[in-house]
Order: sequence, then structure tokens, then C-alpha cells
Amino acid sequence: MFYYVLKYVLLGPLLRLAFRPQIEGLDHVPASGAAIVAGNHLSFSDHFLMPAVLRRRITFLAKAEYFTGPGLKGRLTAFFFRSAGQIPVDRSGKEAGQAAIREGLGVLARNELLGIYPEGTRSHDGRLYKGKVGVAVMALRAGVPVVPCAMIGTFEAQPPGRKIPKLHPVVIRFGEPLDFSRYAGMEGEKAILRAVTDEIVYAILSLSGQEYVDRYAADVKAEEAAQADRGRRFPRLPHR
Repeated sequence: MFYYVLKYVLLGPLLRLAFRPQIEGLDHVPASGAAIVAGNHLSFSDHFLMPAVLRRRITFLAKAEYFTGPGLKGRLTAFFFRSAGQIPVDRSGKEAGQAAIREGLGVLARNELLGIYPEGTRSHDGRLYKGKVGVAVMALRAGVPVVPCAMIGTFEAQPPGRKIPKLHPVVIRFGEPLDFSRYAGMEGEKAILRAVTDEIVYAILSLSGQEYVDRYAADVKAEEAAQADRGRRFPRLPHR
């Protein structure tokens, strides 16, 4: 109930008024039945803009940190995400990926739309990063189509670290559904999972026009954070 109140009464009209998103290819999203919508992830705003323009309800696998924050702000955030039907997923530990897959398959088993960001985390610099294979596992096990989606302009509207988005033109572009039925029963083969994931990410890239980086975003973020930390601990002395 709260999901539809947000979509049609509270948040949806406000987002449409503020950003006036240009929607392309919305008819590519199936009107019924299970499907995965796989998109790039540039901004916190992505969580709200895509559901606001879709005709159907979509459930995202959201990071568990959104549900466990401290204080009043944390409780309100957790209430918001739970009421909107989003599913918390712990991304730490060896079982994190399997837990996300189980939750995602549960959504698809109910013939619903599942929203996934194959990169696994927000892009910190606006580029598109290598996809993780969980999206391929779910697509093959459930036997569902994957609709690629490109969010364009949300990075400029709300880059990492910016709490309140600024007004900026936004385009939400959906591509033709990708059919992977030719790989049915092959979800246990690593080469197949990588090929399917790369095809999905390439479709997103074709829609978004981003620069592509053939590395996982989380690894690049960790590497840059370590470099910054070393720079703080061992600052370069000026040349005499």
C-alpha cells in the first residue's frame, strides 16, 4: 500500500515535476510476468526515479545498511525502504551473493519485476563498471528476460556525497528484452555466466553511452581509498 502511495501521491509526482524525466523504450518492459530490469547505478536517486516511471511495481535488492542505520534517521530510512517493499541484502561474507540470489529468485517466482544493478554498487565517477554474475544466475535459473536500463543525468543531479539532488535533465532509457533461453540449465558454468553478464552490461552501455571500465567498481573504490589513505599518512614534502 505504501509503495503505491509513494508512487502516485507523494514521491512520484514530485520527482516527475522536479526532474521531468524523459522516458524512452518503456514498452520494452513486459506488462506482466516475471522479468529482471538491469540498470546502471549512478546515484541514490536511481532507487526512486526508475520506480516512479514504471507502470508496474518493481522490487530492488537494497544494501542492508539502508535498514540498519543508527538514530531516528536510520529508523526512518529503514521504515521507508521496508514500506516500499525493498529487500535488504547483506553484501558482506561468503554467503552474501547466495542470499541475494535466493531473495531475487523469490521475487521472480511471484511473477514480479526485479530491479538489479549488475555493477553491485554505485559508480563513484560516472563510468560503467564490470558486472557481477549474480544477474546471470537469476536470469538463467528463473528463465526470465532481462530488460537493460540506462539512467542518464542522475550522476550530475546527485553524485556520491550530495544529500539533496539538484535539478538536472534526466533520461531513463529501456532497451529490448534480452532472451537467454539458449543457455537454459547452464547456470553452473562460469564461462556462460560471464558471457551472459557481459552481454547485459554491453546492452546497458549501448543505451547509456558511458565510458566502460573492465574492473569491478568495488575494487577500484577500495584501491582509490587506500591510495588516499596513504597520501594522508605520508604526504609528499615540497621540493626545495
